[in-house]
Order: sequence, then structure tokens, then C-alpha cells
Amino acid sequence: MLTVVDTDLGYGQKIILPNISLALNANEHVAILGPSGVGKTTLLHHLYQQLAEQTCLCSQAQGLVDNLSIFHNVFIGGLARHSRWYNMVNLLLPFTQPQQHISAICQQLELNMPLQKKVSELSGGQRQRVALARALFQQQPVFMGDEPFSALDPLMGVRLLNLVKHSHQSVICVLHDAELALAHFDRIIVISAGKVALDANAKQLTLAHLSQHYVVADESPHRAD
Repeated sequence: MLTVVDTDLGYGQKIILPNISLALNANEHVAILGPSGVGKTTLLHHLYQQLAEQTCLCSQAQGLVDNLSIFHNVFIGGLARHSRWYNMVNLLLPFTQPQQHISAICQQLELNMPLQKKVSELSGGQRQRVALARALFQQQPVFMGDEPFSALDPLMGVRLLNLVKHSHQSVICVLHDAELALAHFDRIIVISAGKVALDANAKQLTLAHLSQHYVVADESPHRAD
């Protein structure tokens, strides 16, 4: 699907990951782990840039428009599928078909509230699910997420991860949750000290293996519903 060979990654003039080499295969579920600030997001965004035409990205920043409704924030993910005229009319008077499609996605994501509700009125976990809904609405074969389940309780996070895996051929996620990665991903890549410190089949790894490269227990933030 994609090969990165001896590539320097960073932002501006700052190189964070020098001489990175990595090969990603189609139909894989890949988790990218590592300590905070080591360049996981930088790597993910580089991968997205290379595969943008076939990938939906659920970024940590989310990019939601607070003064727009849930419906319109999700519909933004499908703008490229329609004409400018269609999108403008739908902004003022939403059509039935996209409303039904988006409603079905939100139900799957356990986002049970009126689609007309403004995103500014939502909790952190609800906002994260709106961002996930927008990614799913893009209908791409590859899903990339930057901690896309971090604001959810663990059980909901697993349920929605399974939905994402079922809806996409390939899944690549930056995660803080090592246990989630070990239990639900095929392959784990650990970024540490400016390099790929570990790249292995998840079934061959344990928390002890991961803890050799970073402090696993320090990577779990507070979660909301």
C-alpha cells in the first residue's frame, strides 16, 4: 500500500524523525504507539498525505465547526462527492437522503441526539464521535486516526473501534492505550527516540515488550463519555 524509505519527517526546519523507513500493507490494522511528543502524529500525517485520495483522517484536533450542527459537521466529510450547488442548498435545507445516512452513522456511534444540535453544546466524548462520524461518512477504504477513541470510556472505545475496522479495509491509528492496541490490532509500531523502535505482529508482543521502549502506564489520560 505504501513504502517510506529513508525519509526525514518534521515540521518547518525541525526534523523529528530522521531517515524513517516503513512499509504498510493493504488490509492491515496498525497501531502506532510511543511516548508523548516523539513524532507519532507527524508520522501519521505524512502517511495521510501520501494516501489522501483513499483515506479519511480523524485527527486529534477534530476540526469541528462549533456553530454548525452535528448534521453539517458530518456532511462536511462528503462535500467532494457533490456539486457546489448541491452542497449550498443542503446547507440551508438538508436533503432527506444525507440526513438518513448521517442519522444511521450517528446511531451506530451511539450518538443518540438530534442532528440539529450544535457541536458547541456537546461533551468531549460526543464531539469525538461527531469527528468519527464525519470520517465514516467519507466512505474511504483507509481510516487513519490520531487517538480517535481517547475521550471515550474503554468499552465504548472497543465497540467503536470494531465499527471502524468493519467499515474500512485498512486502519492505522496513533494510540495511547497499549492494551487496546495489543488486543485489537494486527501490527504494532513503536516510535521512540526519533526512530522506529519496534515493528512487530501484535500477537507476538506483550505489555512487557512495549514497556522496554516507553512507560506504558503513563500514557492513559482521563476519559469522558
